[in-house]
Amino acid sequence: MINYVSTRGMRGSFSAAEAIVKGIADDKGLFVPTEIPSLTVNFDDLAKMTYQQIAKLVIGLFFSDFTGEEIDYCVDNAYDEKFEVPEIAKITKAGGADFLELYHGKTAAFKDMALSILPYLMTTSMKKLGVDRKICILTATSGDTGKAALEGFADVENTEIIVFYPKDGVSEVQRRQMVTQEGKNVHVYAIEGNFDDAQTGVKKLFTDDNLKEELASKGYVFSSANSINIGRLIPQVAYYVYAYSRLIAAGDIKAGDTINITVPTGNFGNILAAYYAMRMGIPVSKFICASNENKVLTDFFSSGKYDTKRNFILTNSPSMDILISSNLERLIYHLSNTEELRELMTSLDNTGEYTVSDSIRNGLSCFYAGFADMNLTCKTIGDLYKKGKYLVDTHTAVAYAVYEQYKKETGDDRATVIASTASPYKFPRSVASSIGLKIDEMSDFECVEKLNEFTGVKVPKAIDGLENREVKHDKVFAKDSMLDAVGDALCL
Repeated sequence: MINYVSTRGMRGSFSAAEAIVKGIADDKGLFVPTEIPSLTVNFDDLAKMTYQQIAKLVIGLFFSDFTGEEIDYCVDNAYDEKFEVPEIAKITKAGGADFLELYHGKTAAFKDMALSILPYLMTTSMKKLGVDRKICILTATSGDTGKAALEGFADVENTEIIVFYPKDGVSEVQRRQMVTQEGKNVHVYAIEGNFDDAQTGVKKLFTDDNLKEELASKGYVFSSANSINIGRLIPQVAYYVYAYSRLIAAGDIKAGDTINITVPTGNFGNILAAYYAMRMGIPVSKFICASNENKVLTDFFSSGKYDTKRNFILTNSPSMDILISSNLERLIYHLSNTEELRELMTSLDNTGEYTVSDSIRNGLSCFYAGFADMNLTCKTIGDLYKKGKYLVDTHTAVAYAVYEQYKKETGDDRATVIASTASPYKFPRSVASSIGLKIDEMSDFECVEKLNEFTGVKVPKAIDGLENREVKHDKVFAKDSMLDAVGDALCL
């Protein structure tokens, strides 16, 4: 059986169910598997499997304390007709790459791929463990996680969900999706700060012993829907395994051929899931880590120094406006040891930076990193549409721009999967202007309409009519008053 331990060395190991319910370890570490399981199906057979079958295989291997019936229940309920395409994760060829479209779920962003199943994994874990308290899901979002988590946990029995988002750090469509969310158990708060402020505040709440005691006295226990929760991260591994299987099925590669994977990266969870897929047996040559102008990861992979002491830039790809990439901690753990990792994280907490050893840098050799500024992002959207009528959002454009940089530098033209992480309609103003539409006096929702009229690309159900939905959450808190927001939500 695969168990889970804290990256920072907390004593003991935990079952998958325990790690999912806890969300984050008591020592502030993240839960990681004691081993990465190997795929138990050969590639040719993998190519014949549906998305649901591959998800059951991958998740079942990692969460080995779940029964087959429990995995079936979670997957079958998560990946059903709520997705707008039967493939769940569709691959579209454009610009010499394979775009893995991860945005056909209920909120039109890749977070749906994991947050559709997390509520089922969470409630199943609670039953397995006999947890008789109410789970309070506490989540910081840079735009998409929040809505996907709210949608997944809305009115789920024995749960409350609290989402914090940066007041001026999300698109109008993303904000509107969150503040109009229905559900008796959902609570949404803007904070006066950026995503890193929200994420840091959530981590502090998780480790606030006084708050834990007060919550326990009222029958609550905290957990998380961010990718710091292993129950959120592991389901993402499945779509990279699935992508490889589709390339075989399409005849684009032969079983065993290596591919590259390009991911627009902020909190490092999505690209870490690709790394786990490689560790399971998917042949990957390079992980191409694409950043926007907040290029802390680009600088890290080139120098070995992670340095958050820099200006925070609000860009047109806001889900990547992040300086503290939490899931990088998991990767470094796998390449080092607990003591070394703990020293690095202590340095990050105390000084805002750390530098990894040469041995860790050697382990990072399978990663390439680059960045695209806002002008290049817009140009890339325009070029992809002009050349092939393929419309992408700003985050996917960052990924494609960096992929093009990589190809030019290396000449490596092997099959490449690009994680396409959001519908272009999530960022209609940037996308519309990038393809030459005049939208100066228009609202974001008028941009949606004009973009649809001009391109004919279907507007996702999640966005169609969004501007007319009633606002239900309008409270704003200072970044150092997030504890007050929890009290407001739970009537503490």
